[in-house]
Amino acid sequence: MHILLVEDDDIMGDGIKIGLMALGQTVDWVQNANSAELAVKTAFYDVVILDLGLPDMNGMELLSRWRHKNVNIPVLILTAKDAIPDRIIGLQAGADDYMSKPFDLHELLARLLSIVRRSNGRPNNTLSFKNIEFDPLTSQVKVGGMPINLSKSELILLEALMLHTNQILSPQQLQDRLYGWTEGIESNAVAVHMHNLRKKLGNNLIETVRGLGYRLCKDSS
Repeated sequence: MHILLVEDDDIMGDGIKIGLMALGQTVDWVQNANSAELAVKTAFYDVVILDLGLPDMNGMELLSRWRHKNVNIPVLILTAKDAIPDRIIGLQAGADDYMSKPFDLHELLARLLSIVRRSNGRPNNTLSFKNIEFDPLTSQVKVGGMPINLSKSELILLEALMLHTNQILSPQQLQDRLYGWTEGIESNAVAVHMHNLRKKLGNNLIETVRGLGYRLCKDSS
């Protein structure tokens, strides 16, 4: 997943980012509401982790503004406030889930996957397309029931395509998912990883739409 982390605490933010990246996710980290608003305008995210105690705006207000503007990215509120009234207010403001600090990183990832699953209308976390099955929590991929090994970059690309089976994803969107805000990426990096992914899954699964990007090919055999 491509995750936007909005957290002003240096130690907490760094720990979450490093931990989720070690679990195979791509994370962009910002420390205030203004940067978060700019981020959602310039990149495509699957989910947002939102702290409430931001320096320039209360996180609840930021969430309300997003929902008022029809910014429908799933949001998990992460905060030290654990009282039931706070949870109710957060959910009523448009949050999809609520976790209190401290927390377990594996539970955080499971909850993020769960709210993305619900937002996509899937009955479980496993992604399926034709004879491909992908479990994002374990990073296990099966083709025709047989497990195959994919690199981290190939897993990220496959997950993106399987999360958005009805969309064409541009090279820039896929590059954002692979590298976040990392600079100095080779211009053909997505094409190279996509080529390797095709070799492992079969050439007829992923379609290149000239001038637009990539999508899963529903008409392939």
